[in-house]
Amino acid sequence: MAQTQSKVRMTRGKFDGINAVADEKGIIAAAAMDQRGSLKKAIAKAKGGESSDAELSEFKAIVTEVLTPHASAILMDPEYGLEAITHRAKNAGVLLAYEKTGYDVSVKGRLPDLLPEWSVRRLVEAGADAIKILLYYDPDDDQQVNTIKHAFIERIGAECRANDVPFFLEPICYSDEIGDDKSIEFARVKPDKVTKYMQEFSKPEYGVDVLKVEVPVNVRYVEGSAANHDGQVAYSREEAKEHFRNAAAVSTVPFIYLSAGVTDEIFRETLELAAEAGTPFAGVLCGRATWQDAIPEYGKGGADALRAWLGDRGVQNIEALNQVLAKGAKPWWDFYGGKDNIEVVDSNS
Repeated sequence: MAQTQSKVRMTRGKFDGINAVADEKGIIAAAAMDQRGSLKKAIAKAKGGESSDAELSEFKAIVTEVLTPHASAILMDPEYGLEAITHRAKNAGVLLAYEKTGYDVSVKGRLPDLLPEWSVRRLVEAGADAIKILLYYDPDDDQQVNTIKHAFIERIGAECRANDVPFFLEPICYSDEIGDDKSIEFARVKPDKVTKYMQEFSKPEYGVDVLKVEVPVNVRYVEGSAANHDGQVAYSREEAKEHFRNAAAVSTVPFIYLSAGVTDEIFRETLELAAEAGTPFAGVLCGRATWQDAIPEYGKGGADALRAWLGDRGVQNIEALNQVLAKGAKPWWDFYGGKDNIEVVDSNS
Protein backbone atom coordinates (compact mmCIF):
# COMPACT_ATOMS: atom_id res chain seq x y z
CA MET A 1 0.00 0.00 0.00
CA ALA A 2 1.36 3.46 -0.84
CA GLN A 3 2.97 5.18 2.10
CA THR A 4 1.84 8.80 2.35
CA GLN A 5 1.78 9.48 6.09
CA SER A 6 5.44 10.31 6.67
CA LYS A 7 8.54 10.90 4.58
CA VAL A 8 10.28 7.82 3.22
CA ARG A 9 14.07 7.69 3.62
CA MET A 10 16.04 6.41 0.65
CA THR A 11 19.77 6.42 0.04
CA ARG A 12 21.21 8.48 -2.80
CA GLY A 13 22.50 5.47 -4.73
CA LYS A 14 19.19 3.66 -4.66
CA PHE A 15 17.20 6.79 -5.53
CA ASP A 16 19.49 7.71 -8.42
CA GLY A 17 19.67 4.10 -9.61
CA ILE A 18 15.90 3.69 -9.89
CA ASN A 19 15.66 7.04 -11.68
CA ALA A 20 18.40 5.93 -14.07
CA VAL A 21 16.25 3.03 -15.29
CA ALA A 22 13.01 5.09 -15.35
CA ASP A 23 12.05 7.83 -17.78
CA GLU A 24 11.77 11.51 -16.84
CA LYS A 25 8.19 10.92 -15.67
CA GLY A 26 9.24 8.16 -13.26
CA ILE A 27 7.87 5.32 -15.42
CA ILE A 28 10.07 2.24 -15.86
CA ALA A 29 9.69 1.33 -19.54
CA ALA A 30 12.56 -1.13 -19.79
CA ALA A 31 13.44 -3.74 -22.39
CA ALA A 32 14.65 -7.17 -21.24
CA MET A 33 17.48 -8.88 -23.10
CA ASP A 34 19.04 -11.15 -20.44
CA GLN A 35 17.89 -14.45 -21.97
CA ARG A 36 20.80 -16.84 -22.41
CA GLY A 37 20.39 -20.58 -23.00
CA SER A 38 16.80 -20.29 -24.25
CA LEU A 39 17.73 -17.57 -26.74
CA LYS A 40 20.75 -19.47 -27.99
CA LYS A 41 18.54 -22.53 -28.63
CA ALA A 42 15.96 -20.38 -30.40
CA ILE A 43 18.62 -18.87 -32.69
CA ALA A 44 19.97 -22.36 -33.46
CA LYS A 45 16.46 -23.57 -34.33
CA ALA A 46 15.91 -20.56 -36.60
CA LYS A 47 19.23 -21.23 -38.36
CA GLY A 48 18.62 -24.95 -38.65
CA GLY A 49 21.98 -25.66 -37.02
CA GLU A 50 24.29 -24.66 -34.20
CA SER A 51 24.46 -21.11 -32.87
CA SER A 52 27.59 -19.50 -31.44
CA ASP A 53 28.26 -17.28 -28.45
CA ALA A 54 29.26 -14.57 -30.94
CA GLU A 55 25.83 -14.74 -32.58
CA LEU A 56 24.10 -14.52 -29.21
CA SER A 57 26.14 -11.41 -28.36
CA GLU A 58 25.47 -9.91 -31.80
CA PHE A 59 21.72 -10.45 -31.44
CA LYS A 60 21.76 -8.72 -28.04
CA ALA A 61 23.81 -5.79 -29.35
CA ILE A 62 21.49 -5.14 -32.30
CA VAL A 63 18.32 -5.37 -30.19
CA THR A 64 19.90 -2.95 -27.70
CA GLU A 65 20.97 -0.51 -30.41
CA VAL A 66 17.59 -0.41 -32.18
CA LEU A 67 15.16 -0.55 -29.24
CA THR A 68 16.78 1.46 -26.42
CA PRO A 69 16.02 4.85 -28.05
CA HIS A 70 12.40 3.89 -27.24
CA ALA A 71 13.02 2.41 -23.75
CA SER A 72 14.05 3.80 -20.37
CA ALA A 73 16.52 0.97 -19.71
CA ILE A 74 17.86 -2.37 -20.88
CA LEU A 75 18.09 -5.51 -18.74
CA MET A 76 21.15 -7.52 -19.73
CA ASP A 77 23.27 -10.44 -18.55
CA PRO A 78 27.00 -9.96 -17.92
CA GLU A 79 27.87 -13.25 -19.65
CA TYR A 80 27.01 -12.30 -23.24
CA GLY A 81 25.71 -8.73 -22.99
CA LEU A 82 28.44 -6.39 -21.77
CA GLU A 83 29.36 -5.40 -25.32
CA ALA A 84 25.66 -4.90 -26.09
CA ILE A 85 25.14 -2.30 -23.35
CA THR A 86 27.78 -0.09 -24.99
CA HIS A 87 25.36 0.13 -27.97
CA ARG A 88 22.46 1.50 -25.92
CA ALA A 89 20.95 4.95 -26.37
CA LYS A 90 22.16 7.68 -24.01
CA ASN A 91 18.74 7.90 -22.36
CA ALA A 92 18.74 4.21 -21.33
CA GLY A 93 19.84 2.91 -17.93
CA VAL A 94 21.23 -0.57 -17.30
CA LEU A 95 20.00 -3.44 -15.14
CA LEU A 96 22.33 -6.43 -14.92
CA ALA A 97 21.24 -9.96 -14.02
CA TYR A 98 23.16 -11.62 -11.17
CA GLU A 99 21.64 -15.12 -11.23
CA LYS A 100 22.66 -18.17 -13.19
CA THR A 101 20.12 -18.96 -15.86
CA GLY A 102 17.84 -21.94 -15.21
CA TYR A 103 18.04 -24.34 -12.25
CA ASP A 104 19.20 -27.85 -11.38
CA VAL A 105 16.29 -30.13 -12.28
CA SER A 106 17.79 -32.99 -10.26
CA VAL A 107 17.25 -31.09 -6.99
CA LYS A 108 13.78 -30.36 -5.61
CA GLY A 109 12.73 -26.73 -5.25
CA ARG A 110 14.21 -24.95 -8.30
CA LEU A 111 16.91 -23.50 -6.07
CA PRO A 112 18.67 -20.29 -7.20
CA ASP A 113 22.37 -19.75 -7.76
CA LEU A 114 24.57 -16.78 -8.61
CA LEU A 115 27.07 -16.26 -11.40
CA PRO A 116 30.22 -17.35 -9.54
CA GLU A 117 32.60 -14.84 -11.10
CA TRP A 118 30.38 -11.83 -10.36
CA SER A 119 29.46 -9.79 -7.29
CA VAL A 120 27.24 -6.73 -6.89
CA ARG A 121 30.34 -4.54 -6.74
CA ARG A 122 31.66 -6.01 -9.99
CA LEU A 123 28.28 -5.61 -11.70
CA VAL A 124 28.16 -1.94 -10.69
CA GLU A 125 31.69 -1.46 -12.03
CA ALA A 126 30.53 -3.11 -15.28
CA GLY A 127 27.84 -0.45 -15.67
CA ALA A 128 24.81 -1.60 -13.67
CA ASP A 129 22.44 1.09 -12.39
CA ALA A 130 20.40 -1.68 -10.72
CA ILE A 131 20.78 -5.39 -9.91
CA LYS A 132 18.18 -7.97 -10.92
CA ILE A 133 17.62 -11.45 -9.53
CA LEU A 134 15.13 -14.02 -10.88
CA LEU A 135 13.78 -16.42 -8.27
CA TYR A 136 11.47 -19.38 -8.88
CA TYR A 137 9.17 -19.33 -5.89
CA ASP A 138 6.14 -21.30 -4.75
CA PRO A 139 4.83 -19.77 -1.50
CA ASP A 140 3.15 -23.11 -0.79
CA ASP A 141 6.32 -25.19 -1.22
CA ASP A 142 8.09 -27.05 1.60
CA GLN A 143 9.14 -24.70 4.37
CA GLN A 144 12.76 -25.87 4.14
CA VAL A 145 12.93 -24.98 0.44
CA ASN A 146 11.50 -21.53 1.02
CA THR A 147 13.73 -20.87 4.02
CA ILE A 148 16.73 -21.43 1.75
CA LYS A 149 15.27 -18.98 -0.78
CA HIS A 150 14.42 -16.37 1.87
CA ALA A 151 17.98 -16.45 3.22
CA PHE A 152 19.36 -16.23 -0.33
CA ILE A 153 17.35 -13.07 -1.06
CA GLU A 154 18.32 -11.56 2.30
CA ARG A 155 21.99 -11.96 1.33
CA ILE A 156 21.47 -10.31 -2.07
CA GLY A 157 19.57 -7.47 -0.42
CA ALA A 158 22.41 -6.93 2.04
CA GLU A 159 24.97 -6.93 -0.78
CA CYS A 160 22.96 -4.36 -2.75
CA ARG A 161 22.54 -2.25 0.39
CA ALA A 162 26.29 -2.33 1.03
CA ASN A 163 26.95 -1.13 -2.51
CA ASP A 164 24.05 1.38 -2.43
CA VAL A 165 22.45 0.10 -5.62
CA PRO A 166 18.77 -0.77 -6.25
CA PHE A 167 17.68 -4.40 -6.00
CA PHE A 168 15.02 -5.55 -8.50
CA LEU A 169 13.60 -8.97 -7.60
CA GLU A 170 11.73 -11.07 -10.17
CA PRO A 171 9.83 -13.91 -8.46
CA ILE A 172 8.29 -16.48 -10.82
CA CYS A 173 5.64 -18.71 -9.28
CA TYR A 174 5.20 -22.38 -10.03
CA SER A 175 3.60 -25.53 -8.67
CA ASP A 176 5.32 -28.91 -8.89
CA GLU A 177 1.98 -30.52 -8.04
CA ILE A 178 0.18 -28.97 -11.02
CA GLY A 179 3.15 -28.86 -13.36
CA ASP A 180 2.03 -26.99 -16.48
CA ASP A 181 2.08 -23.28 -15.66
CA LYS A 182 0.04 -22.54 -18.80
CA SER A 183 -2.86 -24.77 -17.74
CA ILE A 184 -6.24 -23.59 -16.48
CA GLU A 185 -5.52 -25.45 -13.21
CA PHE A 186 -2.46 -23.29 -12.62
CA ALA A 187 -4.35 -20.16 -13.75
CA ARG A 188 -6.79 -20.74 -10.87
CA VAL A 189 -4.06 -20.80 -8.20
CA LYS A 190 -1.81 -18.14 -9.74
CA PRO A 191 -3.54 -15.07 -8.19
CA ASP A 192 -3.01 -16.44 -4.68
CA LYS A 193 0.64 -17.35 -5.33
CA VAL A 194 1.50 -13.96 -6.85
CA THR A 195 -0.25 -12.12 -4.01
CA LYS A 196 1.62 -14.18 -1.41
CA TYR A 197 5.04 -13.58 -2.94
CA MET A 198 4.43 -9.84 -3.36
CA GLN A 199 3.55 -9.66 0.31
CA GLU A 200 6.56 -11.74 1.35
CA PHE A 201 9.29 -10.07 -0.67
CA SER A 202 8.25 -6.50 0.01
CA LYS A 203 9.16 -7.09 3.66
CA PRO A 204 12.09 -4.86 4.67
CA GLU A 205 14.42 -7.72 5.66
CA TYR A 206 14.89 -8.62 1.99
CA GLY A 207 16.04 -5.15 0.91
CA VAL A 208 14.08 -5.29 -2.36
CA ASP A 209 13.57 -1.84 -3.89
CA VAL A 210 11.36 -2.77 -6.86
CA LEU A 211 9.43 -5.98 -7.46
CA LYS A 212 9.37 -7.19 -11.05
CA VAL A 213 6.29 -9.39 -10.95
CA GLU A 214 4.02 -11.51 -13.06
CA VAL A 215 0.50 -10.26 -13.57
CA PRO A 216 -1.65 -12.23 -11.11
CA VAL A 217 -3.89 -13.75 -13.79
CA ASN A 218 -3.37 -15.63 -17.04
CA VAL A 219 -5.26 -13.37 -19.45
CA ARG A 220 -5.75 -16.36 -21.77
CA TYR A 221 -8.37 -17.58 -19.25
CA VAL A 222 -10.10 -14.24 -18.68
CA GLU A 223 -13.68 -14.29 -19.92
CA GLY A 224 -14.11 -12.19 -23.05
CA SER A 225 -10.42 -11.40 -23.53
CA ALA A 226 -8.91 -11.45 -27.02
CA ALA A 227 -6.44 -14.03 -25.74
CA ASN A 228 -9.28 -16.39 -24.73
CA HIS A 229 -9.72 -18.28 -27.97
CA ASP A 230 -11.44 -21.47 -26.79
CA GLY A 231 -13.90 -20.38 -24.08
CA GLN A 232 -12.01 -21.92 -21.15
CA VAL A 233 -12.53 -19.46 -18.29
CA ALA A 234 -10.79 -19.27 -14.92
CA TYR A 235 -12.04 -15.77 -14.05
CA SER A 236 -14.54 -13.21 -15.23
CA ARG A 237 -13.20 -9.79 -16.19
CA GLU A 238 -14.33 -8.35 -12.85
CA GLU A 239 -12.71 -11.22 -10.94
CA ALA A 240 -9.48 -10.68 -12.87
CA LYS A 241 -9.45 -6.98 -11.97
CA GLU A 242 -10.04 -7.87 -8.33
CA HIS A 243 -7.03 -10.19 -8.43
CA PHE A 244 -4.92 -7.30 -9.78
CA ARG A 245 -6.10 -5.05 -6.96
CA ASN A 246 -5.59 -7.68 -4.24
CA ALA A 247 -2.00 -8.40 -5.30
CA ALA A 248 -1.15 -4.71 -5.61
CA ALA A 249 -2.59 -3.93 -2.18
CA VAL A 250 -0.14 -6.12 -0.27
CA SER A 251 3.08 -4.71 -1.74
CA THR A 252 4.99 -2.16 0.30
CA VAL A 253 7.48 -1.39 -2.52
CA PRO A 254 6.92 -0.18 -6.09
CA PHE A 255 6.33 -2.93 -8.64
CA ILE A 256 6.50 -3.39 -12.40
CA TYR A 257 5.12 -6.14 -14.62
CA LEU A 258 7.08 -8.58 -16.78
CA SER A 259 5.84 -9.88 -20.11
CA ALA A 260 6.62 -13.57 -19.37
CA GLY A 261 7.04 -14.48 -23.01
CA VAL A 262 3.50 -13.72 -24.23
CA THR A 263 2.95 -11.92 -27.53
CA ASP A 264 3.03 -8.14 -27.64
CA GLU A 265 -0.73 -7.98 -28.33
CA ILE A 266 -1.56 -10.15 -25.32
CA PHE A 267 0.81 -8.21 -23.06
CA ARG A 268 -0.77 -4.91 -24.07
CA GLU A 269 -4.25 -6.32 -23.40
CA THR A 270 -3.05 -7.51 -19.99
CA LEU A 271 -1.66 -4.08 -19.08
CA GLU A 272 -4.90 -2.42 -20.21
CA LEU A 273 -6.74 -4.73 -17.80
CA ALA A 274 -4.30 -3.75 -15.02
CA ALA A 275 -4.92 -0.06 -15.76
CA GLU A 276 -8.68 -0.63 -15.82
CA ALA A 277 -8.35 -2.20 -12.35
CA GLY A 278 -6.58 0.93 -11.12
CA THR A 279 -3.40 -0.99 -10.31
CA PRO A 280 -0.53 1.41 -9.44
CA PHE A 281 2.14 -0.42 -11.43
CA ALA A 282 5.23 1.66 -12.16
CA GLY A 283 5.98 0.26 -15.61
CA VAL A 284 7.29 -2.89 -17.23
CA LEU A 285 10.32 -4.94 -18.06
CA CYS A 286 9.34 -6.34 -21.42
CA GLY A 287 11.48 -8.82 -23.30
CA ARG A 288 10.32 -11.44 -25.76
CA ALA A 289 6.95 -9.79 -26.37
CA THR A 290 8.80 -7.05 -28.26
CA TRP A 291 11.50 -8.92 -30.17
CA GLN A 292 10.83 -12.69 -30.21
CA ASP A 293 9.42 -12.67 -33.76
CA ALA A 294 12.76 -11.28 -34.95
CA ILE A 295 14.59 -14.54 -34.16
CA PRO A 296 13.51 -16.31 -37.39
CA GLU A 297 14.55 -13.24 -39.37
CA TYR A 298 18.01 -13.35 -37.80
CA GLY A 299 18.25 -17.09 -38.41
CA LYS A 300 17.49 -16.67 -42.10
CA GLY A 301 19.08 -13.32 -42.92
CA GLY A 302 21.60 -12.47 -40.23
CA ALA A 303 22.33 -9.07 -38.73
CA ASP A 304 20.88 -6.96 -41.56
CA ALA A 305 17.56 -8.82 -41.52
CA LEU A 306 17.39 -8.53 -37.72
CA ARG A 307 18.08 -4.80 -37.79
CA ALA A 308 15.46 -4.25 -40.51
CA TRP A 309 12.76 -6.20 -38.62
CA LEU A 310 13.49 -4.44 -35.34
CA GLY A 311 13.52 -1.01 -36.97
CA ASP A 312 10.03 -1.70 -38.33
CA ARG A 313 8.00 -4.18 -36.26
CA GLY A 314 10.13 -4.08 -33.12
CA VAL A 315 9.87 -0.30 -32.81
CA GLN A 316 6.13 -0.47 -33.55
CA ASN A 317 5.73 -3.05 -30.74
CA ILE A 318 7.61 -1.04 -28.15
CA GLU A 319 5.91 2.24 -29.11
CA ALA A 320 2.47 0.59 -28.84
CA LEU A 321 3.48 -0.65 -25.39
CA ASN A 322 4.67 2.83 -24.43
CA GLN A 323 1.24 4.21 -25.36
CA VAL A 324 -0.40 1.76 -22.93
CA LEU A 325 2.09 2.74 -20.22
CA ALA A 326 1.36 6.43 -20.80
CA LYS A 327 -2.30 5.77 -19.99
CA GLY A 328 -1.95 3.25 -17.16
CA ALA A 329 1.42 3.27 -15.39
CA LYS A 330 2.18 5.51 -12.40
CA PRO A 331 5.55 7.11 -11.53
CA TRP A 332 7.50 4.84 -9.18
CA TRP A 333 7.78 7.63 -6.62
CA ASP A 334 3.98 7.98 -6.47
CA PHE A 335 4.01 4.72 -4.53
CA TYR A 336 5.59 6.73 -1.71
CA GLY A 337 3.27 9.70 -2.01
CA GLY A 338 5.32 11.59 -4.62
CA LYS A 339 8.94 12.56 -5.19
CA ASP A 340 8.74 15.28 -2.53
CA ASN A 341 7.80 12.64 0.05
CA ILE A 342 11.14 10.86 -0.38
CA GLU A 343 13.99 12.05 1.81
CA VAL A 344 17.24 11.22 0.02
CA VAL A 345 20.08 10.50 2.45
CA ASP A 346 23.73 9.46 2.23
CA SER A 347 24.24 5.71 2.34
CA ASN A 348 26.00 5.94 5.71
CA SER A 349 23.17 7.95 7.33
